[in-house]
Amino acid sequence: MLSDMANVIANTDLDKISQTITNGKKDKESLRRPVKLQGEWNLDPTKGYQFRTELSYEKGKAVIEIDSPSFLGGNGNRLGPMAYCVAGITSCFIATFTSVATTQGINLTKLNVNTECMINFAKTFDVADEPITEGINFKIDVESNNADKQKLQQLVKMAEERCPAMYSMSHVIKVNAQIK
Repeated sequence: MLSDMANVIANTDLDKISQTITNGKKDKESLRRPVKLQGEWNLDPTKGYQFRTELSYEKGKAVIEIDSPSFLGGNGNRLGPMAYCVAGITSCFIATFTSVATTQGINLTKLNVNTECMINFAKTFDVADEPITEGINFKIDVESNNADKQKLQQLVKMAEERCPAMYSMSHVIKVNAQIK
């Protein structure tokens, strides 16, 4: 049981996860959380970025400025949109993996990830109707003092099934874009 484990393992607070699960079993609606942002396209090329948004999180706000690479019409002064997308899916997947591992009592002693995603801009530029990406590859360097490689691979599969970002990338998500 989660309450029998140490409070924080692998920088994951098991008491908080346990409380979230308990609340979710009582009221599934408590597991639904919105993600909202308001962004602005910068029309002034001297500012060094193309898009700016301020995102709120539990204990504050963060400003993110995005600039496309030069081959996409930006200046390459900031991370591009796809870099944030790949960083987001990677961090979400690793967080899910860690959560699954720690709730099962697996003690992680090392966890690093290398991610690769080839983006094909042929469709973007109406050159060819080819997939925009062929997939994303994670190379996970993980060690545990109480789980073997086979168990760790099972945790990877569980994380793949449970990760919100992976779900979003592998399923059709309804998009509603309209002019105000």
